[in-house]
Amino acid sequence: MTTYKEFHGRSISDPQGFWAEQAALIDWKQPFNKVLDYSRPPFAKWFVGGTTNLCHNAVDRHLATRRDQAALIYVSTETGEEKTYTFGQLHREVNRMAGILKGLGVGRGDRVLIYMPMVPEAAFAMLACARIGAIHSVVFGGFASVSLATRIDDATPKVIVSADAGSRAGKAVPYKHLLDEAIALSKSPPKHVVMVSRGLAPAAMVAGRDVDYAKLRAEHMNDEVPCEWLESSEPSYILYTSGTTGKPKGVQRDTGGYAVALAASMGLIFCGKPGETYFSTSDIGWVVGHSYIVYGPLLVGMATIMYEGTPIRPDGGIWWSIVEKYKVTSMFSSPTAIRVLKKQDPALLKKYDLSSLRLLFLAGEPLDEPTGRWIADGIGKPVIDNYWQTETGWPILAIPRGVEALPSKFGSPGLPCYGYSVKIFNEANGEEITKHHEKGVVAIEGPLPPGCMSTVWGDDERFVKTYWTSVPNRQVYSTFDWGIRDEDDYFFILGRTDDVINVAGHRLGTREIEESLSSHPNVAEVAVVGVADQLKGQVAVAFAILKDAGKVDTLEKRLAHEGEMMKVVDGQLGAVARPARVHFVTSLPKTRSGKLLRRSIQALCEGRDPGDLTTIEDPTALEQIQAAIRG
Repeated sequence: MTTYKEFHGRSISDPQGFWAEQAALIDWKQPFNKVLDYSRPPFAKWFVGGTTNLCHNAVDRHLATRRDQAALIYVSTETGEEKTYTFGQLHREVNRMAGILKGLGVGRGDRVLIYMPMVPEAAFAMLACARIGAIHSVVFGGFASVSLATRIDDATPKVIVSADAGSRAGKAVPYKHLLDEAIALSKSPPKHVVMVSRGLAPAAMVAGRDVDYAKLRAEHMNDEVPCEWLESSEPSYILYTSGTTGKPKGVQRDTGGYAVALAASMGLIFCGKPGETYFSTSDIGWVVGHSYIVYGPLLVGMATIMYEGTPIRPDGGIWWSIVEKYKVTSMFSSPTAIRVLKKQDPALLKKYDLSSLRLLFLAGEPLDEPTGRWIADGIGKPVIDNYWQTETGWPILAIPRGVEALPSKFGSPGLPCYGYSVKIFNEANGEEITKHHEKGVVAIEGPLPPGCMSTVWGDDERFVKTYWTSVPNRQVYSTFDWGIRDEDDYFFILGRTDDVINVAGHRLGTREIEESLSSHPNVAEVAVVGVADQLKGQVAVAFAILKDAGKVDTLEKRLAHEGEMMKVVDGQLGAVARPARVHFVTSLPKTRSGKLLRRSIQALCEGRDPGDLTTIEDPTALEQIQAAIRG
């Protein structure tokens, strides 16, 4: 067994040889003729000329040996449903969904938008798109109509697959009216909407556009739809992520590189084996749900659990009861979820038999040491932090225990994963920082390894400008996160360098929230910052200048107006983007050149020194911020 240092070193010095070996983990219809084409930096093409199919690798290739093994395990504590699909049954359902999509005119390269709760049909739709060569774009079910409309216009889907409602804490969350509003706002409406009825909320069908999934499923009962073999670099999906400007970026993923990267990561990072059970508590609307609920586990022949519900309903032991029942071996969750569980009865951690569980992985936002120690002691299992992004599709930093059982360090997501040349650079001059414990921007030297984004959907220029030009004098991929390295070369992530905030593992652009609040008729100007929060990591806090301040001249009016503005964000972006507070001021702190002093506002909100204020135009603006925070 090689050391991890040697393993990682080879992946950087000999990427061609290293990734050619990993490529043997998946099936290729036609072998690739070149491992890497990096003739046009920063655009990397992996496994050039090879043809493959994600659905074949996730489902079909397991039928010969695992047809009757569990593949997709659906557990909903919202509706009380629980169902296990074997690989054979999953294959049948995916073929039906593929037949439905093909019948509606969807073909290779067409986009299908999936706006669904955590139900099996969502996974069927994703895999069916992969099967027929269509490009899926999953939008988180909590997003409201304006956010959904921008994604429809960017992806221009031929078909949308949706449901009447999701459910949260036992209450229905209707989807259909949001979808109808989004389509009405859209300049590129879909030809058809496939509706999955759960009977949770009314959903009036639009004649000529909307079609009933149950009816079509019966009609396509025995469809056998062949896999479309795609060239490795052809796109598999688009997943939108917030940026520093209002318009979300469509992260475009390839097919072959993604399949290889995920298959390798399941063993090398997540220590999963065929026939075992993997439980990721995420949602398919986020990248973790794509990589480690739907694709990753299935690619290596594991059963994957799809969970609809909260971590505390019916009680804080629900996840551990699932681990016991389905003999989960690897589990993936978030620090926020663990902090929620910390408020529950600690006896629930000892109530269930967790002997099958080897490792608990956590990612989404930095893991604080008290939370990490609490859960590790509570369940008696190693806790492995890891760090990555929607853009990369799989971990950048982790402890790849499938190579060497190196120790974890609380507060650190670990070491650079194989394939990633991770460095720290000075933000001002671009010089590499080699000193330990010296803060800089965490960045990755090109080429990005397989599985990472290939570009921004429909906008190569934005891909280059956003990710590859922010570190001076260097063409490196910026993570937009501050970081340091310790004496053992373990990385520690210290927060964002830009205006994106991390709320419970979900990235939100402050500008996007500002634009939403600004649409309120009484808002003249608004600033949104991310503020540290013990439970969620960060929350959004807004400071607004009103056109008519008389509307908030009493506490009662102020609270009513704050609630009104929060509803605007709920209606346009969804509850996930709702600010924790909206404060009202008459001026915002700016430099004499008009630049908003966001970091000073954030520092005051967090009780820190606001820093150098020599360029501030009006010092009383900061006093107003302080007064507003004190309430």
